[in-house]
Amino acid sequence: MPVERLKQFLESEGVKYVTISHSQAFTAQEIASSAHIPGKELAKTVMVKIDGDMAMAVLPADDRVDRDLLKQAAGADTVELASESDFKGLFPNCELGAMPPFGNLWDMEVFADERLAEDEEIAFNAGSHSELVRLAWEDFVHLVEPEIVHLTTRENVLTG
Repeated sequence: MPVERLKQFLESEGVKYVTISHSQAFTAQEIASSAHIPGKELAKTVMVKIDGDMAMAVLPADDRVDRDLLKQAAGADTVELASESDFKGLFPNCELGAMPPFGNLWDMEVFADERLAEDEEIAFNAGSHSELVRLAWEDFVHLVEPEIVHLTTRENVLTG
């Protein structure tokens, strides 16, 4: 089961978490609806290439990544949405598109949108299209050490 590696990591760090099973869903909004979580409270992981290197952008499910904001936050020359073929083999035991926002487990930089800090908890895909993990935002920040930046606007966006 894809979530096992994440659970082992969280338990080894003494982090309290809850798993939420839901009917299979693929888009962030479908997942939020299926799990009965408001879209702004569900974090989605968008895979991006920053100056050619894979990275994770973590943002509320109802938002989109603004490439200019991410480029500025990363101090990069280029930011583009990664294609599935770019990251297909990077997350063993995770279903494609359902990787948890723990880039540190895969030696990847993580950028988290500041809006996620508005809630005390964060919920996200746990490696499958039918299971979420919810934990304290504070624990997520401590474990992942993301760059917390402004990543989203409604103009000049990358879908994902």
